[in-house]
Amino acid sequence: MRARWVSLRFQTGGASSAQGWQLAQLIVNAGGVAAVIDCVGSCKGNIRLPGIMMLGYVAAHSENLAMAVIISKGVPQLSVCLSEEPEDHIKAAAAWALGQIGRHTPEHARAVAVTNTLPVLLSLYMSPESSEDLQVKSKKAIKSILQKCTYLPALEPFLYDAPPNILKHVVGQFSKVLPHDSKARRLFVTSGGLKKVQEIKAEPGSLLQEYINSINNCYPEEIVRYYSPGYSETLLQRVDSYQPLIN
Repeated sequence: MRARWVSLRFQTGGASSAQGWQLAQLIVNAGGVAAVIDCVGSCKGNIRLPGIMMLGYVAAHSENLAMAVIISKGVPQLSVCLSEEPEDHIKAAAAWALGQIGRHTPEHARAVAVTNTLPVLLSLYMSPESSEDLQVKSKKAIKSILQKCTYLPALEPFLYDAPPNILKHVVGQFSKVLPHDSKARRLFVTSGGLKKVQEIKAEPGSLLQEYINSINNCYPEEIVRYYSPGYSETLLQRVDSYQPLIN
């Protein structure tokens, strides 16, 4: 079985796009995805690697094929590989495969995000102990998933932890969703998200600043001002200088 997987990996990697899609569709139609996921879940180490790669190659070809991997419970199994495997090259393969699944539509991205995979990818990307390949693949997977993800509960932690090159993608997604979702706007205030956005330092005229402006435009001016840095000090100064009327 392992030899067949390795062969498939190289066939898919070297085939034309049309041939690769046909091969991936054939695997899905034959029930191969579920079988591979079961096998990946029952083994450890390098034996997992061909199966992980196959799932990524299948998912890369189309939305429908990626959804077949999701429906077969491939995302939780890949997330386990990402978290549990000690070898960086296996983690890198799992990160790449998850990125291929999550990059298609908001539905695909959410399927990855709800498994709590994004914080793991961010940790691997930022860890100085990660290999260069693992950092690169984790970064690409994060960006691919974030650019499609509209599931805000999974994005909000990134406002606090992500470096600037990732943060702009996170803020960008909030700027797309909040104008059209009143419930999300309210939750963004009560969770502290709006306050955190006001604390972000962005270059004037930058894309990040445009995203922040779009978010701020979703709220009354006094709400934005209330959560802006230094506003509490301004209020205290007004209290200090206020002269009450004495009858």
